Amino acid sequence: MVGKKIIYQLLLRAFGKRDCIAGGSYDRNGSGKFNDISDDMLKRFKKLSLSAIWFTGVIAHATKTKFKTIPPCNASLVKGEAGSPYAIRNYFDVDPALAVNIDNRMGEFEAMVKRCHKAELDVIIDFVPNHVYREYTSYYTKDNFYYLDAPLSLPAALHSNYVEIPAKVTGNDCYTTTPSQNDWYDTVKLNYNNHSTWKKMLDVLFFWASKGVDGFRCDMVELVPAEFFGWAFDELKRFFPNTYFIAEVYNKDNYRKYSEIGKFDYLYDKSGFYDALRAVSNGSKPASDLSHEWQFLGDLQPKMLNFLENHDEQRVASDYFAGSGKAAFPLLAVSLLFNTSLFMLYFGQEFGERGMEKEGFSQLDGRTSIYDYCSVPSIKRWLEGKLKVDEIVVYKEYCRLLRIATADSMFSRGMTFDLMYVNPTSDHFNAEKQFAFMRSYDGAAMVIVANFAYEPVVVDVFIPQYAFDYMGLTMKEQSLHIKVAARDYMRMDISNK
Repeated sequence: MVGKKIIYQLLLRAFGKRDCIAGGSYDRNGSGKFNDISDDMLKRFKKLSLSAIWFTGVIAHATKTKFKTIPPCNASLVKGEAGSPYAIRNYFDVDPALAVNIDNRMGEFEAMVKRCHKAELDVIIDFVPNHVYREYTSYYTKDNFYYLDAPLSLPAALHSNYVEIPAKVTGNDCYTTTPSQNDWYDTVKLNYNNHSTWKKMLDVLFFWASKGVDGFRCDMVELVPAEFFGWAFDELKRFFPNTYFIAEVYNKDNYRKYSEIGKFDYLYDKSGFYDALRAVSNGSKPASDLSHEWQFLGDLQPKMLNFLENHDEQRVASDYFAGSGKAAFPLLAVSLLFNTSLFMLYFGQEFGERGMEKEGFSQLDGRTSIYDYCSVPSIKRWLEGKLKVDEIVVYKEYCRLLRIATADSMFSRGMTFDLMYVNPTSDHFNAEKQFAFMRSYDGAAMVIVANFAYEPVVVDVFIPQYAFDYMGLTMKEQSLHIKVAARDYMRMDISNK
């Protein structure tokens, strides 16, 4: 990927305009389908200036739903009615709930991939290398797992009749025979001390790359040896050289390890920029702390993936975060416009989706459930042509900013200069609540000020001579008088053309 690229995460199961009830079954609530991603739908997605769609929950996973010709799962091991997309039950199959014709489910997936490629959109799916569904043993031998010295004892509340002797280690590195309901009890951890596990997981990557998959978002990579990824990616890229890999890595002290040893193309910037932006938004950290996060990255910064939402995090417009779609604008401006890193948005984010529903297994937590057959209210309204006024406002701003970020060379390719070190808190600038930076390209420049305060401000932003010299601009140091609305941002051109 060259230049600023946008990835759209789509939990296909929850896509559509179905009327769903909390905890409803597949027969009652239904599911989004591969066929829903039509040519016309892809044209609508392209208004967001997307480069790729990450289809979450594609690979066959544990579910309570019984499908003809497919062996059922032990319902007591499944979270929710639909089941977790990360409890893989068959690495070489797709989720039958996503197909109109279950017997042609792989064909429908492959057709969707072709439609995406026709629309010049890459297809990304999950690669889950650390753990599999507890009953998925047909592809593995006993040496591919870790074992404990006693039988498994699942939480009494599950009313499980599942027998496992000896107990396998639970997926979240839970080395006990008594995993709790908060553990990943539906999964077991894979053993990478056995090299046959390496080969089996490489075969998984080859299988999906041969189906036309362009990239893989790799789940919980810090629980898997970095050396495995470096080896597997080298092997795969000998045959599929354009395939790319995104690491779900949380500890920023591990970024370099999984970049250099693991050879990931891109890495989540979760514990860095995301966590800092969230802390600035809720007032627990000053805006100036954002400078420390990008400085920490050094030469890794172009390899980072910035985001405000994904399936694990609370919706930015939820009551647990910014509170509304419009209140997220200063976060969006910084996360999207500060640098040339990849940016990811989660379906519904572009409308200010709040995620404030109880959907079954997933309670009211500001997230869209990955365990239930549910729909996303803002997506449903969008598909029905019934968006609320505020949702339309948020959507138009996302479309505009995403287009600027990808099409304007200043933001897609240009240089960045952080102005915070020359703009400490004063009578005319509050470094606790405002973040200022400059972007430039080919003789043109722009200053962006994000205001995280709940009141409008008028600030004076000083631009030192060094900033212009650094960017090769023939302008002199100056101060800009900028008015910024509450919980908003402002851009100001300072082009010397």
